[in-house]
Amino acid sequence: LNVTELGRSSGINAEYGYQISGGWALAYLAGGTLLGMGLHPMAGHFISEHYTFIKGQETYSYYGPLNYLAWNVGYHNEHHDFPYVSWSRLPKVREIAPEYYQMPHYDSWSGVIYKYITDPEIGPYSRIKRGVAEQKVPAATSETKKVE
Repeated sequence: LNVTELGRSSGINAEYGYQISGGWALAYLAGGTLLGMGLHPMAGHFISEHYTFIKGQETYSYYGPLNYLAWNVGYHNEHHDFPYVSWSRLPKVREIAPEYYQMPHYDSWSGVIYKYITDPEIGPYSRIKRGVAEQKVPAATSETKKVE
């Protein structure tokens, strides 16, 4: 493991921490991550939202009872379709247009964690990665109209 890469990926200077505290700094970072996310069922939403459990299905929603405790964070596809709709109104989006949300979804965040741990096909790299060309916003053209 390259300590410099770890520091860049975690957003802190792990190399400096490693030089000062040795392995304890890395153990602290790893332990904090596990305690912060860990095996708690609510942590399943971190995995369920963007890991590709099914090829071609990039995002998933969760329609289980923990949405009441998590401010409807499980309505993930609905949120991507309508990012400015309040969290309290996301269930209504699905209710109004159910035909658009007949796609794979989860009913258990605990089940998501279990599948992530036990399925050898799913891991930290089970995500869709876009190329630079796919991320660029098209430049304005002469045909672009200004909204007044």
